[in-house]
Amino acid sequence: MEAITFSPAQVHVFNLVSHIKTAIGLEQLREQLAAFYAQKVDDEMDGLWESGQWSEKRLQELRGSHFRTPYNK
Repeated sequence: MEAITFSPAQVHVFNLVSHIKTAIGLEQLREQLAAFYAQKVDDEMDGLWESGQWSEKRLQELRGSHFRTPYNK
């Protein structure tokens, strides 16, 4: 069996998470992680908008589009 190597960031998160003892603490962590990633998405979208790769015109072009895989019955 191959050994798993964790990055320093993963080890740090594991150590922090080990201190969560309640469901409330876990929910607070989930909320913080969701807020962190939501901010990352906002920052990335702002960058795309400023660079011209995303615009109101492009948004309107995609309105109503469906990208799900069609399933055959």
